[in-house]
Amino acid sequence: MEMNNITADQELQLVIFRLAKEEYGLPITKVQEINRLVPITKLPQTPAFMEGIINLRGRIIPVVDLRKRFQLKVSDHNDDSRIIIVEVNGQTVGIIVDAVNEVVRLSSASVEPPPPTFILDAKYIHGVGKLEDRLLILLDIDQILTSQETIALRQLNV
Repeated sequence: MEMNNITADQELQLVIFRLAKEEYGLPITKVQEINRLVPITKLPQTPAFMEGIINLRGRIIPVVDLRKRFQLKVSDHNDDSRIIIVEVNGQTVGIIVDAVNEVVRLSSASVEPPPPTFILDAKYIHGVGKLEDRLLILLDIDQILTSQETIALRQLNV
């Protein structure tokens, strides 16, 4: 289910993950799988947020570190760190997150647009979801990469 064309009575199913101290949500329809960290092969002359590539059952998948993409403080990965395999503009990409917490259902009526004073570049943010006493930053995963970056990554994906 795409978040762009939702009505107030629809329910979103979201994969919730942690990045720094915040919780983020992705539509489950964009998530292909969630994996533990595996060795990542660094590539020369790639943007700083590009961690490199992984071999996932014979497929070469580019990997983006969301902390670096969002210009958050970089920290060492640990046992909770995960690579979420997502589809970004028709391209399979891995994103590194600090931890995957859960899958939740959230009424679209509980989603508000991002505040105009958002520190992160608001183009990445679809909205803010309210779940009990928690706020979830809902990502627009298709905005994580520019069209030029997506084209460049397509050349890596064989």
